[in-house]
Amino acid sequence: MATIKEIAKACGVSVATVSNVLNNKPGASEATRKLVFDMVEEMDYTPNVVAKNLKLQKTRSIGVIAEDMTIFSIPDIIDGITEQCEKVDYQILLINLRLFKKYSDTYYNKEDYYPIVHREIKKLMEKQVEGIIYVAAHERVIRCIPHKLPIPAVMAYGYTQNPHVPSVVVDDSHGAYELTKHLIQNGHKKIGVITGKSDSLHAQSRLVGYQEALFDHGILYDPGLVLEGDWTRESGYRWADSLLEKNITAIFCMNDLMAGGIYDRFMELGLRVGEDISVVGYDNRELSSYYKPPLTTIDLPLHDIGYRASELITGMLEGKEVATEDQVCAVGCHMLIRESVKNIT
Repeated sequence: MATIKEIAKACGVSVATVSNVLNNKPGASEATRKLVFDMVEEMDYTPNVVAKNLKLQKTRSIGVIAEDMTIFSIPDIIDGITEQCEKVDYQILLINLRLFKKYSDTYYNKEDYYPIVHREIKKLMEKQVEGIIYVAAHERVIRCIPHKLPIPAVMAYGYTQNPHVPSVVVDDSHGAYELTKHLIQNGHKKIGVITGKSDSLHAQSRLVGYQEALFDHGILYDPGLVLEGDWTRESGYRWADSLLEKNITAIFCMNDLMAGGIYDRFMELGLRVGEDISVVGYDNRELSSYYKPPLTTIDLPLHDIGYRASELITGMLEGKEVATEDQVCAVGCHMLIRESVKNIT
């Protein structure tokens, strides 16, 4: 492989002239510029980008730490990060912690895995990454990013509660509001709810959105219509009869798996979703489009969360101010209207 010195010798010019031409700096005539570029192509010269970046103390690389690549939400977030990095010519170095594989969801409310994260951050910094994006599997408060980290960091799909580390999250309350409004606009006023686990920020925000939609449409909130699930299909199945006894006309399940449990129980009872009872879900898991009838749900903006997190980190590296409220960037959701809701007006 040719060197810049060999290019200069072949062109009969100085190394500085070749360097200026390759870096699009002024000073060389058009004839000299053409000569240099022709020789670069002829001699198959490839710039030593690594050496150049190290000299400038810039590697244009971002370290991405994912909690577990097998969790459904994470691949789309990583894809969003990758797309934005490609646009601005940054590369990513990806670390997969495999936390869910090792500990299931028991690690969500613990901090004993933080030293693992700190070690991986240190390894990435040794590889000269300019920033860190931490990608969580489940939205919650996560304090695993050191407060005195010398490079910028962003949390995707989690809350840092660190004024120096922005958080990019789903606007869950907005998604729940839109679903509830859709049910109300189709004539439903007695809407049952199966929540996720009570300590889940997703469940808490979705309940707020449900309550706000009821309030805005003049419907009194009835806590007796809200039952606590645990995100599993079984919990949807378990609460189906209890909600039917309350004479609801629609059920808002806070994820698609629990909605699947409702479908299972209704089939046993001879009830038809979208005819006898309306049902909506959340998350747009792939299975939701195969339910019979297909489930009205919320498409999580996972790709957009990754893209926005990448925009924030590259912007911080370029000296831009992060314009977010309380260092939290909430990304809006998109509702997918299918056939599981009946208009009863």
